[in-house]
Amino acid sequence: MIAGRTDGAGSGRAVRGKFITLEGIDGAGKSSHVAWIAEWLAERGRRVLVTREPGGTPLGEQLRALLLGEPMDLRTETLLVFAARQEHLAKRILPALARGEWVLCDRFTDATFAYQGGGRGLPLAAVEALERWVHEAFQPDLTLYFDLPIAVARERLAAAQAAPDRFEQEGAEFFERVRAAYLARVARDPHRIRIVDATPCLSEVKKQVEDILITFCG
Repeated sequence: MIAGRTDGAGSGRAVRGKFITLEGIDGAGKSSHVAWIAEWLAERGRRVLVTREPGGTPLGEQLRALLLGEPMDLRTETLLVFAARQEHLAKRILPALARGEWVLCDRFTDATFAYQGGGRGLPLAAVEALERWVHEAFQPDLTLYFDLPIAVARERLAAAQAAPDRFEQEGAEFFERVRAAYLARVARDPHRIRIVDATPCLSEVKKQVEDILITFCG
C-alpha cells in the first residue's frame, strides 16, 4: 500500500484525498470502468477506496437489497437512499478522505436527483433538503457522467441477460426522465460533472475517461 502524502515537511498530516463518483443510467456501462480507474490512480501513487451506492457498508448493503428488490413508497425509497448514504459517509467515505485516500464511488447524490427526482417525480426541493441535512457542504471533487441514448442502454441491459432489479425494469420513458435530470445536473455544475460519451466501444470510452483523469490529477 502506498503511503499517504503529507501537507508539509515534517507535519505528518495527510492531505485530504479526492472524491470521484461515476454516474449514468442503467446500461451506460459505468461500473465496468471502476476497476481500471482504481488501478490507474494507484499506479500514480494514490491510495484508493472503491465503493458504491446504495451500499458501501454492512447496513448500506442491507438497505441496497431492499431498495433494489422491494416495492415501496417513493418517500420511503428516498429516505432509505439517504439513510444508506449517511452511514456510508460517516463510516467509510469521510474517514478515508481524511486519511488521504482517494474514494472512487459508483453513484452518489446526483443519482438521487436523477432517479428519485427526475425518474419518479419527487420534487427536487425534497431531495435538496435531504442533501443539505446529510452533506450540505460536501460534494464530489469530480463526477464522470456516462451518457448514451436510452435505446442503446436498453439493448445493453437486454444483452446482459441478468435478472433486472426493480429500477432496471422501468420503461423507456422513466429512463428518458432520468437522463434529462442527469443532463440538468451537468448544466448546473459543468466543472464538477464531466460528460463521457458511453456510446462507442469500451476502449474509446476508456480513452475519454483517461483524458479527463489526466487533466484532473494534474
